[in-house]
Amino acid sequence: MSSQITSIYKALLDAAIDTFLDDDEIQIGEDLKPDLESAIKASRTSIIVLSKDYASSIWCLDELVLILEQRRTSKYVVMPVFYHVKPADLSKQQSSFGDAMARHKEKMEVEPNEKKRSQLAQKMKQWENALAEVAVIKGEEVNGRRETIVIERIVKEINKRLELNKRSKIPHLIGMESSVRTITSFLKDESSDTTHILTIWGMPGIGKTYLANYIFKLHYLAFERSSFLEDIERRCKQPNALLDLQKQLLKDIQNSAWKDINDVKVATSKIEKLLLRNKTLLVLDGVDHFEQLDVLIGTMGLHPGSKIIITTKDASLTEKCRLFEREVPPKHTKHLLQGLNQEESLQLLSWHALKGNDPSESYGNHARKVVKYCGGHPVTP
Repeated sequence: MSSQITSIYKALLDAAIDTFLDDDEIQIGEDLKPDLESAIKASRTSIIVLSKDYASSIWCLDELVLILEQRRTSKYVVMPVFYHVKPADLSKQQSSFGDAMARHKEKMEVEPNEKKRSQLAQKMKQWENALAEVAVIKGEEVNGRRETIVIERIVKEINKRLELNKRSKIPHLIGMESSVRTITSFLKDESSDTTHILTIWGMPGIGKTYLANYIFKLHYLAFERSSFLEDIERRCKQPNALLDLQKQLLKDIQNSAWKDINDVKVATSKIEKLLLRNKTLLVLDGVDHFEQLDVLIGTMGLHPGSKIIITTKDASLTEKCRLFEREVPPKHTKHLLQGLNQEESLQLLSWHALKGNDPSESYGNHARKVVKYCGGHPVTP
Protein backbone atom coordinates (compact mmCIF):
# COMPACT_ATOMS: atom_id res chain seq x y z
CA MET A 1 0.00 0.00 0.00
CA SER A 2 2.90 2.39 0.64
CA SER A 3 3.56 2.44 -3.11
CA GLN A 4 0.03 3.68 -3.75
CA ILE A 5 0.41 6.43 -1.14
CA THR A 6 3.65 7.47 -2.82
CA SER A 7 1.88 7.48 -6.20
CA ILE A 8 -0.92 9.70 -4.85
CA TYR A 9 1.66 12.03 -3.31
CA LYS A 10 3.57 12.32 -6.59
CA ALA A 11 0.38 12.89 -8.59
CA LEU A 12 -0.63 15.74 -6.26
CA LEU A 13 2.80 17.35 -6.56
CA ASP A 14 2.68 16.97 -10.35
CA ALA A 15 -0.65 18.84 -10.26
CA ALA A 16 1.08 21.70 -8.36
CA ILE A 17 -0.82 20.92 -5.14
CA ASP A 18 1.32 21.62 -2.07
CA THR A 19 1.24 18.31 -0.18
CA PHE A 20 2.50 17.01 3.17
CA LEU A 21 3.23 13.26 3.24
CA ASP A 22 2.91 11.64 6.64
CA ASP A 23 5.39 8.77 6.35
CA ASP A 24 7.17 8.88 9.72
CA GLU A 25 6.45 5.96 12.01
CA ILE A 26 5.42 6.73 15.57
CA GLN A 27 6.13 4.23 18.27
CA ILE A 28 3.38 2.80 20.47
CA GLY A 29 2.64 5.13 23.36
CA GLU A 30 3.94 8.25 21.60
CA ASP A 31 1.72 11.24 20.88
CA LEU A 32 1.24 12.69 17.42
CA LYS A 33 4.25 14.77 16.47
CA PRO A 34 3.76 18.57 16.61
CA ASP A 35 4.73 19.03 12.95
CA LEU A 36 2.06 16.51 11.93
CA GLU A 37 -0.61 18.25 13.99
CA SER A 38 0.48 21.61 12.57
CA ALA A 39 0.36 20.26 9.01
CA ILE A 40 -3.19 18.98 9.50
CA LYS A 41 -4.39 22.25 11.04
CA ALA A 42 -2.69 24.40 8.40
CA SER A 43 -4.00 22.37 5.45
CA ARG A 44 -7.36 22.49 3.69
CA THR A 45 -7.78 18.80 2.97
CA SER A 46 -6.67 15.33 4.03
CA ILE A 47 -6.61 12.17 1.92
CA ILE A 48 -6.94 9.15 4.22
CA VAL A 49 -5.88 5.80 2.77
CA LEU A 50 -7.78 3.16 4.75
CA SER A 51 -6.30 -0.33 4.44
CA LYS A 52 -7.01 -3.57 6.32
CA ASP A 53 -4.23 -2.77 8.85
CA TYR A 54 -5.27 0.86 9.38
CA ALA A 55 -7.11 0.34 12.69
CA SER A 56 -4.19 -1.62 14.14
CA SER A 57 -2.27 1.64 14.46
CA ILE A 58 -3.14 3.80 17.48
CA TRP A 59 -1.27 6.61 15.76
CA CYS A 60 -3.46 6.37 12.63
CA LEU A 61 -6.62 6.37 14.74
CA ASP A 62 -5.50 9.44 16.72
CA GLU A 63 -4.70 11.17 13.44
CA LEU A 64 -8.15 10.30 12.08
CA VAL A 65 -9.82 11.83 15.16
CA LEU A 66 -7.87 15.09 14.67
CA ILE A 67 -8.68 15.25 10.94
CA LEU A 68 -12.41 14.78 11.54
CA GLU A 69 -12.36 17.45 14.25
CA GLN A 70 -11.00 19.81 11.60
CA ARG A 71 -13.81 18.79 9.26
CA ARG A 72 -16.48 19.53 11.88
CA THR A 73 -15.15 22.96 12.81
CA SER A 74 -14.09 24.39 9.45
CA LYS A 75 -14.50 24.08 5.71
CA TYR A 76 -12.08 21.15 5.67
CA VAL A 77 -12.20 18.58 2.89
CA VAL A 78 -11.70 14.92 3.83
CA MET A 79 -11.35 12.28 1.11
CA PRO A 80 -11.18 8.65 2.25
CA VAL A 81 -9.61 6.06 -0.04
CA PHE A 82 -10.89 2.56 0.81
CA TYR A 83 -7.94 0.39 -0.16
CA HIS A 84 -9.31 -3.14 -0.61
CA VAL A 85 -11.69 -2.64 2.30
CA LYS A 86 -15.39 -1.79 2.38
CA PRO A 87 -16.89 1.25 4.14
CA ALA A 88 -19.16 -1.14 6.05
CA ASP A 89 -16.06 -2.78 7.58
CA LEU A 90 -15.35 0.54 9.30
CA SER A 91 -18.88 1.54 10.31
CA LYS A 92 -19.77 -1.92 11.64
CA GLN A 93 -16.22 -2.62 12.82
CA GLN A 94 -16.11 -5.99 11.19
CA SER A 95 -13.40 -7.96 9.40
CA SER A 96 -9.86 -6.63 10.09
CA PHE A 97 -11.26 -3.45 11.67
CA GLY A 98 -13.27 -5.46 14.17
CA ASP A 99 -10.23 -7.58 15.00
CA ALA A 100 -8.04 -4.52 15.54
CA MET A 101 -10.57 -2.78 17.79
CA ALA A 102 -10.97 -6.00 19.81
CA ARG A 103 -7.21 -6.08 20.42
CA HIS A 104 -7.25 -2.44 21.55
CA LYS A 105 -10.09 -3.28 23.92
CA GLU A 106 -8.17 -6.23 25.39
CA LYS A 107 -5.16 -4.00 26.09
CA MET A 108 -7.43 -1.45 27.72
CA GLU A 109 -9.07 -4.03 29.98
CA VAL A 110 -5.77 -5.42 31.28
CA GLU A 111 -4.32 -1.97 31.99
CA PRO A 112 -3.67 -1.99 35.78
CA ASN A 113 -3.68 1.79 36.19
CA GLU A 114 -7.29 2.93 36.60
CA LYS A 115 -6.63 6.44 35.28
CA LYS A 116 -4.90 5.14 32.15
CA ARG A 117 -7.65 2.57 31.66
CA SER A 118 -10.26 5.34 31.78
CA GLN A 119 -8.27 7.40 29.26
CA LEU A 120 -7.97 4.41 26.93
CA ALA A 121 -11.71 3.77 27.18
CA GLN A 122 -12.36 7.37 26.19
CA LYS A 123 -9.98 7.04 23.26
CA MET A 124 -11.66 3.81 22.18
CA LYS A 125 -14.97 5.65 21.97
CA GLN A 126 -13.39 8.44 19.89
CA TRP A 127 -11.84 5.90 17.52
CA GLU A 128 -15.11 4.01 17.08
CA ASN A 129 -16.99 7.23 16.33
CA ALA A 130 -14.28 8.38 13.92
CA LEU A 131 -14.33 5.11 11.96
CA ALA A 132 -18.12 5.26 11.71
CA GLU A 133 -17.95 8.90 10.58
CA VAL A 134 -15.29 8.45 7.89
CA ALA A 135 -17.12 5.39 6.53
CA VAL A 136 -20.00 7.53 5.25
CA ILE A 137 -17.86 10.28 3.68
CA LYS A 138 -17.79 10.15 -0.11
CA GLY A 139 -14.45 8.81 -1.28
CA GLU A 140 -12.79 6.37 -3.66
CA GLU A 141 -12.78 2.57 -3.42
CA VAL A 142 -9.85 0.50 -4.70
CA ASN A 143 -11.44 -2.91 -5.10
CA GLY A 144 -10.37 -4.47 -8.37
CA ARG A 145 -10.08 -1.07 -10.08
CA ARG A 146 -6.90 0.15 -11.76
CA GLU A 147 -5.04 2.25 -9.23
CA THR A 148 -3.92 4.78 -11.86
CA ILE A 149 -7.56 5.58 -12.63
CA VAL A 150 -8.34 6.00 -8.92
CA ILE A 151 -5.37 8.35 -8.47
CA GLU A 152 -6.48 10.47 -11.44
CA ARG A 153 -9.96 10.74 -9.92
CA ILE A 154 -8.50 11.75 -6.54
CA VAL A 155 -6.45 14.59 -8.04
CA LYS A 156 -9.40 15.77 -10.14
CA GLU A 157 -11.73 15.74 -7.13
CA ILE A 158 -9.25 17.64 -4.92
CA ASN A 159 -8.87 20.29 -7.64
CA LYS A 160 -12.63 20.59 -7.91
CA ARG A 161 -13.46 20.71 -4.20
CA LEU A 162 -10.68 23.15 -3.32
CA GLU A 163 -11.42 25.26 -6.42
CA LEU A 164 -7.74 25.14 -7.34
CA ASN A 165 -8.57 26.08 -10.92
CA LYS A 166 -8.77 29.68 -9.66
CA ARG A 167 -5.05 29.65 -8.97
CA SER A 168 -4.27 28.52 -12.51
CA LYS A 169 -5.90 31.71 -13.76
CA ILE A 170 -3.64 34.10 -11.86
CA PRO A 171 -3.00 37.02 -14.25
CA HIS A 172 0.44 37.96 -15.53
CA LEU A 173 1.91 40.68 -13.31
CA ILE A 174 4.12 43.54 -14.47
CA GLY A 175 5.21 46.62 -12.55
CA MET A 176 3.40 45.77 -9.31
CA GLU A 177 5.97 43.63 -7.51
CA SER A 178 6.49 46.20 -4.74
CA SER A 179 2.73 46.46 -4.18
CA VAL A 180 2.44 42.67 -4.03
CA ARG A 181 5.13 42.51 -1.33
CA THR A 182 3.39 45.23 0.69
CA ILE A 183 -0.04 43.59 0.49
CA THR A 184 1.34 40.10 1.15
CA SER A 185 2.95 41.46 4.32
CA PHE A 186 -0.44 42.93 5.30
CA LEU A 187 -2.16 39.57 4.77
CA LYS A 188 0.39 37.69 6.86
CA ASP A 189 0.39 40.18 9.74
CA GLU A 190 -1.37 38.50 12.67
CA SER A 191 0.17 40.64 15.41
CA SER A 192 -3.21 41.96 16.55
CA ASP A 193 -6.78 40.67 16.95
CA THR A 194 -8.07 44.07 15.76
CA THR A 195 -9.89 44.10 12.43
CA HIS A 196 -7.37 45.05 9.72
CA ILE A 197 -8.40 46.76 6.48
CA LEU A 198 -6.23 47.67 3.50
CA THR A 199 -7.43 50.28 1.00
CA ILE A 200 -5.84 50.23 -2.45
CA TRP A 201 -6.55 53.58 -4.08
CA GLY A 202 -5.63 55.45 -7.23
CA MET A 203 -7.01 56.90 -10.44
CA PRO A 204 -9.45 54.89 -12.61
CA GLY A 205 -7.77 52.26 -14.79
CA ILE A 206 -4.48 52.31 -12.88
CA GLY A 207 -4.74 48.57 -12.12
CA LYS A 208 -6.40 48.38 -8.69
CA THR A 209 -8.76 45.56 -9.66
CA TYR A 210 -5.99 43.74 -11.50
CA LEU A 211 -3.74 43.88 -8.44
CA ALA A 212 -6.50 42.87 -6.01
CA ASN A 213 -7.46 39.95 -8.26
CA TYR A 214 -3.84 38.79 -8.40
CA ILE A 215 -3.47 38.98 -4.62
CA PHE A 216 -6.79 37.21 -4.01
CA LYS A 217 -5.97 34.27 -6.27
CA LEU A 218 -2.52 34.00 -4.74
CA HIS A 219 -3.63 33.92 -1.10
CA TYR A 220 -7.30 32.93 -0.73
CA LEU A 221 -6.39 29.32 0.11
CA ALA A 222 -4.78 30.53 3.36
CA PHE A 223 -8.22 31.53 4.68
CA GLU A 224 -11.21 29.46 5.81
CA ARG A 225 -13.60 31.62 3.78
CA SER A 226 -13.07 34.07 0.93
CA SER A 227 -15.02 36.33 -1.40
CA PHE A 228 -14.15 38.75 -4.21
CA LEU A 229 -16.93 41.24 -5.01
CA GLU A 230 -15.89 42.92 -8.25
CA ASP A 231 -16.91 46.27 -9.77
CA ILE A 232 -19.25 47.34 -6.97
CA GLU A 233 -19.67 50.90 -8.31
CA ARG A 234 -21.03 49.69 -11.66
CA ARG A 235 -23.15 46.94 -10.12
CA CYS A 236 -24.75 49.38 -7.68
CA LYS A 237 -26.38 51.18 -10.60
CA GLN A 238 -28.65 48.16 -11.07
CA PRO A 239 -31.93 47.53 -9.14
CA ASN A 240 -31.54 45.63 -5.84
CA ALA A 241 -27.77 45.83 -6.27
CA LEU A 242 -26.82 45.86 -2.59
CA LEU A 243 -28.99 42.85 -1.81
CA ASP A 244 -27.55 40.97 -4.80
CA LEU A 245 -24.02 41.74 -3.60
CA GLN A 246 -24.93 40.55 -0.11
CA LYS A 247 -26.33 37.30 -1.48
CA GLN A 248 -23.14 36.69 -3.46
CA LEU A 249 -21.05 37.35 -0.35
CA LEU A 250 -23.19 35.03 1.78
CA LYS A 251 -22.95 32.31 -0.86
CA ASP A 252 -19.16 32.67 -0.98
CA ILE A 253 -18.54 32.54 2.76
CA GLN A 254 -21.29 30.04 3.65
CA ASN A 255 -21.15 27.95 0.46
CA SER A 256 -24.93 27.88 0.13
CA ALA A 257 -27.61 29.90 -1.64
CA TRP A 258 -29.60 32.60 0.16
CA LYS A 259 -32.55 33.10 -2.19
CA ASP A 260 -35.00 33.52 0.69
CA ILE A 261 -33.39 36.75 1.97
CA ASN A 262 -35.11 39.87 0.68
CA ASP A 263 -34.07 42.45 3.24
CA VAL A 264 -30.72 44.29 3.31
CA LYS A 265 -30.70 44.61 7.12
CA VAL A 266 -31.36 40.89 7.61
CA ALA A 267 -28.59 40.05 5.15
CA THR A 268 -26.16 42.41 6.92
CA SER A 269 -26.90 40.70 10.24
CA LYS A 270 -26.15 37.27 8.76
CA ILE A 271 -22.94 38.56 7.15
CA GLU A 272 -21.77 39.99 10.48
CA LYS A 273 -22.24 36.64 12.23
CA LEU A 274 -20.38 34.71 9.53
CA LEU A 275 -17.48 37.19 9.45
CA LEU A 276 -17.09 36.79 13.21
CA ARG A 277 -17.11 33.00 12.93
CA ASN A 278 -14.41 32.28 10.34
CA LYS A 279 -11.03 33.57 9.21
CA THR A 280 -12.04 35.35 6.01
CA LEU A 281 -10.38 37.15 3.11
CA LEU A 282 -12.83 39.69 1.68
CA VAL A 283 -12.07 41.89 -1.34
CA LEU A 284 -14.49 44.74 -2.07
CA ASP A 285 -13.57 46.11 -5.49
CA GLY A 286 -14.66 49.47 -6.89
CA VAL A 287 -16.28 50.93 -3.77
CA ASP A 288 -17.59 54.46 -4.35
CA HIS A 289 -19.74 55.06 -1.25
CA PHE A 290 -19.22 54.21 2.42
CA GLU A 291 -22.79 52.85 2.71
CA GLN A 292 -21.71 49.94 0.53
CA LEU A 293 -19.21 49.04 3.25
CA ASP A 294 -21.88 49.34 5.95
CA VAL A 295 -24.10 46.70 4.36
CA LEU A 296 -21.29 44.38 3.22
CA ILE A 297 -19.18 44.21 6.40
CA GLY A 298 -21.49 45.58 9.11
CA THR A 299 -20.28 46.87 12.46
CA MET A 300 -19.35 43.77 14.50
CA GLY A 301 -15.77 43.30 13.32
CA LEU A 302 -14.04 40.19 12.02
CA HIS A 303 -12.67 36.87 13.22
CA PRO A 304 -8.98 37.10 14.25
CA GLY A 305 -6.71 36.78 11.23
CA SER A 306 -9.38 37.96 8.78
CA LYS A 307 -8.50 40.67 6.26
CA ILE A 308 -10.50 43.12 4.15
CA ILE A 309 -9.07 44.66 0.97
CA ILE A 310 -10.94 47.61 -0.56
CA THR A 311 -10.21 49.17 -3.95
CA THR A 312 -11.47 52.68 -4.59
CA LYS A 313 -10.68 56.03 -6.20
CA ASP A 314 -11.18 57.77 -2.84
CA ALA A 315 -9.26 56.38 0.16
CA SER A 316 -11.22 58.58 2.59
CA LEU A 317 -14.40 56.52 2.04
CA THR A 318 -13.17 53.60 4.12
CA GLU A 319 -12.99 55.41 7.46
CA LYS A 320 -16.47 56.89 6.99
CA CYS A 321 -18.15 53.49 7.36
CA ARG A 322 -19.80 52.56 10.67
CA LEU A 323 -17.21 49.93 11.51
CA PHE A 324 -14.84 52.79 12.42
CA GLU A 325 -17.30 54.02 15.07
CA ARG A 326 -16.47 51.04 17.28
CA GLU A 327 -14.72 51.66 20.59
CA VAL A 328 -11.68 49.93 19.10
CA PRO A 329 -11.71 50.95 15.41
CA PRO A 330 -10.11 48.79 12.72
CA LYS A 331 -6.46 49.12 11.87
CA HIS A 332 -6.41 50.84 8.48
CA THR A 333 -3.60 50.81 5.92
CA LYS A 334 -3.75 52.86 2.70
CA HIS A 335 -1.80 51.85 -0.38
CA LEU A 336 -1.56 54.29 -3.29
CA LEU A 337 -1.18 52.54 -6.64
CA GLN A 338 0.78 54.63 -9.10
CA GLY A 339 1.55 54.32 -12.80
CA LEU A 340 4.23 52.24 -14.52
CA ASN A 341 7.68 53.50 -15.42
CA GLN A 342 8.90 53.34 -19.02
CA GLU A 343 10.54 49.93 -18.72
CA GLU A 344 7.47 48.41 -17.05
CA SER A 345 5.20 50.00 -19.67
CA LEU A 346 7.26 48.46 -22.47
CA GLN A 347 7.07 45.05 -20.76
CA LEU A 348 3.29 45.34 -20.43
CA LEU A 349 2.90 46.37 -24.07
CA SER A 350 5.17 43.53 -25.14
CA TRP A 351 3.20 40.98 -23.13
CA HIS A 352 -0.25 41.94 -24.42
CA ALA A 353 0.39 43.26 -27.94
CA LEU A 354 3.51 41.39 -29.02
CA LYS A 355 2.99 38.07 -27.20
CA GLY A 356 6.04 38.60 -25.02
CA ASN A 357 8.44 39.49 -27.84
CA ASP A 358 10.99 42.26 -27.37
CA PRO A 359 9.51 45.41 -29.01
CA SER A 360 12.99 46.77 -29.74
CA GLU A 361 13.48 44.11 -32.42
CA SER A 362 11.00 45.53 -34.93
CA TYR A 363 8.62 47.95 -33.23
CA GLY A 364 11.03 49.90 -30.99
CA ASN A 365 10.16 53.47 -32.00
CA HIS A 366 6.43 52.81 -32.29
CA ALA A 367 6.36 51.05 -28.92
CA ARG A 368 8.12 53.94 -27.19
CA LYS A 369 5.63 56.41 -28.70
CA VAL A 370 2.71 54.35 -27.42
CA VAL A 371 4.29 54.12 -23.95
CA LYS A 372 4.91 57.87 -23.87
CA TYR A 373 1.31 58.58 -24.87
CA CYS A 374 -0.04 56.31 -22.11
CA GLY A 375 2.09 58.05 -19.48
CA GLY A 376 2.47 54.95 -17.31
CA HIS A 377 -1.26 54.28 -17.29
CA PRO A 378 -1.99 50.57 -17.94
CA VAL A 379 -5.47 51.27 -19.35
CA THR A 380 -5.68 54.22 -21.74
CA PRO A 381 -8.76 54.91 -23.90
